[in-house]
Amino acid sequence: MATTACFIIVSRNDIPIYEAEVGSAAKREDAAQLHQFILHAALDIVQDLAWTTSAMFLKSIDRFNDLVVSVYVTAGHILYIFN
Repeated sequence: MATTACFIIVSRNDIPIYEAEVGSAAKREDAAQLHQFILHAALDIVQDLAWTTSAMFLKSIDRFNDLVVSVYVTAGHILYIFN
């Protein structure tokens, strides 16, 4: 089964610092825009959870069809988002 993942590092001010798509699936034309849309929608959930939990890994915080969003939050609240 071919899969692809999107990896984004987001600063405390919601500014993307780094973005990469990795995997073996064929790239869809609109994949980059779709991943950005899903990840930006998940940022609201992350911002609420980041201040209410001491966990650094937030697993499966959001879903869209077959895509799952998971997040690592650093002590400085820089987000490492996986889609």
